[in-house]
Amino acid sequence: MVGHGAKFTRKKEEAIAALLLQRSLEEAARAAGIGTQTLLRWLKLPEFVKEYRKARREAVHQSVARMQQATGAAATTVLKLMTDMNIPAAVRLRAAECVFDRAFKGIELEDIEARVSELERATESSKAGRGR
Repeated sequence: MVGHGAKFTRKKEEAIAALLLQRSLEEAARAAGIGTQTLLRWLKLPEFVKEYRKARREAVHQSVARMQQATGAAATTVLKLMTDMNIPAAVRLRAAECVFDRAFKGIELEDIEARVSELERATESSKAGRGR
């Protein structure tokens, strides 16, 4: 019976991978070598849903990391569009707005990070003072 449990877990992992790669439940079930009804039943199991969410989250994190790696090229593109006089004025204006928007958001984020750090320091000081 132990072997059956291990096989069942492997099938669930295959089903999760298929759900991430296929366009429909039917295609995912077929790719995983299980029936659609089985997949639907598994999608009602809390532990299966938890692992599926975990896998989806990891896939999104990997995609975000790839996008972050491309920010240098994106910045170069925006700056070229903004400064190229052969580009229509509307496009240059939009590029300039993009630069300002990102610059302001960067400053806002830095300010928020500084405020959170200060609150964390104050909380730690307060805890240390009570611990004496």
